[in-house]
Amino acid sequence: MAGLTMRVTELTASFRSGQLRIADYLDRLEAYFNERESSVLSFVPEEGRFDRLQREAAQLIARYPNPDSRPPLFGVPVGVKDIFQVAGFTTRAGSKLPPEEFQGPEAESVTLLRNAGALIMGKTVTTEFAYFGPGPTRNPHNPEHTPGGSSSGSAAAVGAGLCPLTLGTQTIGSVIRPASFCGVVGFKPTYERISRAGVIPLSPSFDHVGLFASDVGGAYLAASALVRDWRLVTMKLHPTLGVPEGPYLEQASAEMLEHFRIACRKLIDAGYNLKSVNVMPDFAEIRERHYLVTAGDAFRVHKNWYPRYRELYHPKTIELLEKGRGVSDEGLAAGIKARDRLRYTLKLAMEKNGIDLWVSPSAVGPAPKGLEATGDPVMNLPWSQAGFPSINLPASRSAEGLPLGLQLIGRWFSDEALFEWAKEIENILHAV
Repeated sequence: MAGLTMRVTELTASFRSGQLRIADYLDRLEAYFNERESSVLSFVPEEGRFDRLQREAAQLIARYPNPDSRPPLFGVPVGVKDIFQVAGFTTRAGSKLPPEEFQGPEAESVTLLRNAGALIMGKTVTTEFAYFGPGPTRNPHNPEHTPGGSSSGSAAAVGAGLCPLTLGTQTIGSVIRPASFCGVVGFKPTYERISRAGVIPLSPSFDHVGLFASDVGGAYLAASALVRDWRLVTMKLHPTLGVPEGPYLEQASAEMLEHFRIACRKLIDAGYNLKSVNVMPDFAEIRERHYLVTAGDAFRVHKNWYPRYRELYHPKTIELLEKGRGVSDEGLAAGIKARDRLRYTLKLAMEKNGIDLWVSPSAVGPAPKGLEATGDPVMNLPWSQAGFPSINLPASRSAEGLPLGLQLIGRWFSDEALFEWAKEIENILHAV
């Protein structure tokens, strides 16, 4: 299955040079997809998927016959979470509502990837409207366990090797948590550094467009095409890492904390300075506020659909929207103001303590057994609320052999620096 195990950077380099024919790669991917996808269920079904991809690959090659002019993601298949509008595809958002209710122009992020040479492999499964109502997707490491959500199909597709790169979103923990559960790299940018235009919102106050890849290099390549005003940076060799001690870190399970401390020890042994900092003593209030604002936002997003189609919504989405009905405009505004205060408080803590990155568990533990729920996103919640950029790095395995992730959180609008350090930390975590 030559080519299927290549990293994104290797794959696109081979496509651009002509060393690997895109058509041959797609033939191999189709054979593997037909063998594996039925046990993962990461993609929205599509008739003639690979015939379409072969046609689009031929058109791409005709558009860029000269290898020297081929764009950075030339020929790379990309899966797109089914809350993004994609030209030629119907958006269903994991919902039973009539899809014509929420169609629109192609998402800016999808167009940017097309312009960078990517091929759209198809829509990936999402929980209903990117909340907690799960779809059919299984964890690629154990089908009895959740892949996480809401970007379940996007994370599982990369984890199963079905697609080298995918788009997702995060409102609470919908990129970093499933990336941890599925053993892949997940990236959530600084709030609004990747355009949300053309994406069905859940909570505009917290929504982020993110992505998944098998390694940091692939995520970097995609991020550089998507993040506004991307710039090249040179960083000091070893950043100072802050460990956010207190009620936030105490949310993680004993097993996850044990693996987290082992990862921290690896970083110390590699020359990194780790500093324990007590932050977010009001974490219970931060958590409650996040769900209140999410509910208030969601009710306003769905105010025209919900009265007409209530019986078609998943019970978990109904619960959210009913909670949101009771959130006043004043309560929502107060929650958003408190979000901004949290952002300022965390910025100040980083500056005061000389912290370049926060480091924490990516989830409370490994992917839970069962498919009725997608796992607790609490370890990602404050960073989504503050809007700081974050990356999941596969770090270790649970006693049952399920992936466990390490979460790196960068400074506000310092996504590029986060990536530069993540590349080095990825190597340290994987060193024997």
